[in-house]
Amino acid sequence: MTTISINHLGKSFSRVRAVDDLSFTVPAGQVTGFLGPNGAGKTTTLRMLLGLVRPDTGTALVDGRPYADLPAPAAVVGAVLEATAFHPGHTARVHLRALCLAARLPAARVDEVLDTVDLASAADRRVGGFSLGMRQRLALASALLGDPAALVLDEPANGLDPEGVHWLRGFLRALAIDGRTVLVSSHGLAELARTADRIVVINHGRLVAEGPVAEFGDDLEDAYLELVRGTR
Repeated sequence: MTTISINHLGKSFSRVRAVDDLSFTVPAGQVTGFLGPNGAGKTTTLRMLLGLVRPDTGTALVDGRPYADLPAPAAVVGAVLEATAFHPGHTARVHLRALCLAARLPAARVDEVLDTVDLASAADRRVGGFSLGMRQRLALASALLGDPAALVLDEPANGLDPEGVHWLRGFLRALAIDGRTVLVSSHGLAELARTADRIVVINHGRLVAEGPVAEFGDDLEDAYLELVRGTR
């Protein structure tokens, strides 16, 4: 089973230490919530994991390898860091077909993932007319094209209506039950409490706490705020 491991990861931008000796693991078969206030270093960590930023120290590994060394990355990791990287003139179907072509994936996956994220009825609409919630679903469809063993998602519930959030919660839980590795970065503390099995909390680029959601007590929000304030 695929696991994600962050090992003594560090990154500075000029004089700002964005990530500081950070270590944690994301096991298979669970949803792991990645929490921290704005500027805590979450996005930088995810970008290093996906090979978009080079770490100064440490490693970020998927299945024991850096992302750049994976022989078929689309089949190992599906990622969504933003839901805006679409050509507004392209339809959802055209966008996904282009991704399949680039990753040498079968074109049949396009209709499969559109159906999975409930966008089949909008497949031939131009993305420029999509709502933010529809863009989130299309971004998730993009991540699923390679049928990956691990998913890395940044704020996937942003823009979804209550029905969409409920759907996403069940979808992520189903992926974990299927044995996949799911890492979800979010500011939606209450939503993660309903979705995640484990939580990793960081602040100022450093690990604050990690463990099963149940270990944080009945009031996750109070526990989270206490942890973050204690690192100032």
